[in-house]
Amino acid sequence: MAISQHAAEFLVRSRLADAERGDVDALFDLGVTYSTGETGVAVDLIEAHKWFNLAALGGSARGQECRAEISGEMTAREIAEAQRQARAWLAVTHGTSQRYAVA
Repeated sequence: MAISQHAAEFLVRSRLADAERGDVDALFDLGVTYSTGETGVAVDLIEAHKWFNLAALGGSARGQECRAEISGEMTAREIAEAQRQARAWLAVTHGTSQRYAVA
């Protein structure tokens, strides 16, 4: 059964809120959402890499694996952009990106 656009947006907002509170599973779930389009969002490998990267930084082995897997489908510029976005997200949500080494 297809998910409505409204429901998809709610799910993403909900997982974003969880991610902002440090929920590593939410970070991973956002990576899955953007890598597969599973909840009705457009597939976006840059967004997916960003979320998998953040999950990996939080200790998720699955995040590390998925980040490596989608990296093979991305250009070096796309990966660099995903890393930039991950650093920006950390700076906004944690006040600094200095504590984290974004891979």
